[in-house]
Amino acid sequence: MGVLDALGTDKVFYYFEEITKIPHGSGNEAALAQYIVDFAKERGLECRRDAADNVVVKKAATLGYEQAPGVIFQGHIDMVCEKLGSVEHDFTKDPLQLEIDGDMIRAKGTTLGADNGIAVAFMLAVLDSTTLEHPFVEAVFTTNEETGMDGAKALDVSDLKGTYFINMDSEEEGEFLVSCCGGRRVQVTLPVEKEAVKAGEEAYVLRIRGLKGGHSGSDINLQRASANKLMGRLLDELQSKVAYALVRVEGGKMDNAICREADAVLTMTADAAKEAEKIVAEMEKVLKQEYHRTETDMMITWEKANEAVTEVMTEATKSHVISILLLIPYGVETMSTDIEGLVESSSNIGVVCTDEKGVHFDSAVRSAVASRKEVICRKIEAIAQLCGASVESSNDYPGWVYSDDSKLLVLLQDAYRKATGREPKLTAIHAGVECGLFAEKMPWLDMVSLGPNMFDVHTPEERLSISSTVRTWDFLKEALKQMK
Repeated sequence: MGVLDALGTDKVFYYFEEITKIPHGSGNEAALAQYIVDFAKERGLECRRDAADNVVVKKAATLGYEQAPGVIFQGHIDMVCEKLGSVEHDFTKDPLQLEIDGDMIRAKGTTLGADNGIAVAFMLAVLDSTTLEHPFVEAVFTTNEETGMDGAKALDVSDLKGTYFINMDSEEEGEFLVSCCGGRRVQVTLPVEKEAVKAGEEAYVLRIRGLKGGHSGSDINLQRASANKLMGRLLDELQSKVAYALVRVEGGKMDNAICREADAVLTMTADAAKEAEKIVAEMEKVLKQEYHRTETDMMITWEKANEAVTEVMTEATKSHVISILLLIPYGVETMSTDIEGLVESSSNIGVVCTDEKGVHFDSAVRSAVASRKEVICRKIEAIAQLCGASVESSNDYPGWVYSDDSKLLVLLQDAYRKATGREPKLTAIHAGVECGLFAEKMPWLDMVSLGPNMFDVHTPEERLSISSTVRTWDFLKEALKQMK
């Protein structure tokens, strides 16, 4: 018996639990892609899998729907792999450990992957059903969405015939997404000059823990702290008051997740360390006061490191690391003047890491306005140039422009009212969904994005609402029925 078996709902929860048993972090989707291929073959459905592990499955229209416009369902099969530091979990081989908490499904100490596993489950349930009424269905399962939408970029769409396109990568039930921003990944690499550690100096570690983190698009307006930006402030404050050398700095795993934790290893004398401990304690008070509404569990610790250090960064390199952390953009840059409350442009310094090639700073830049995306990227480039660092840009993706004559939107609104008795809302988000790429390749598509209620995605606190998933499934069945 699976944890979710008792929930029923035409096998939606069954397939969701099956998916959580198969490791499918970004770049590691091959096994899940094969599961979908095997699923399709067992049911005699037309199927193809490409070199990027995208899978397309097609199902014929049911009786009476042969002349209806075809519908494309689309979701991505990769997930963000984040866990609590105290949890032992290998995302490359371990299944997720599910639990039910009231109305919520969650994973024990890790991300749940409801973003976007629930879309995969909905799509498999549609393909599996022998009782649903529906037009010609094309189910498109894409890969590497979380790390740059590489699957959607690589997908050959020449054999897709659908007119309606339903992306299922949204996270609020009853809110139909009709527009999204574009984005780009910007990677700064600072070369590191090293020197021998000074005699009499020992290693200490500065840690930031307990921040909420979150999605760098949908949560960027919540005034949550970035551990990477806080680390820059701490290192700068220490630099102004005590002598120390920097060994390395690390923070974050994904550029599209707000950084929750960061570490820095420093060397200094024992006397300087005593003063540094006081400075860190005082800065913790300052930062907790600044973020008293949004970061109630912030912790900043200072302790002696359990490692022998022989080399440190030169003073010049240390200064450049601190300058980049202080100056690199983080948070909301501009708000939309067309849609009240919508973030228009932002940047998130999601990853900082140190290796033999240097110190790397990875940012996710987003904007609904292409020119403003360019301005933010240029700011990062200017900071890098001033500090002698190099810059590479990648994973650029387009936005998706709202259409005010969508027949699909009207159909979905009517179906949602009928299925739930509720009034749906239209929304645009400050996050990237793959709709922009499909709209660019297939300009005739009539597109809407939707999904059930999910919370704290991209974090170990990720949760999926059971009741909302049930309502969304009932609504989808009604929508398909109305597509005749």
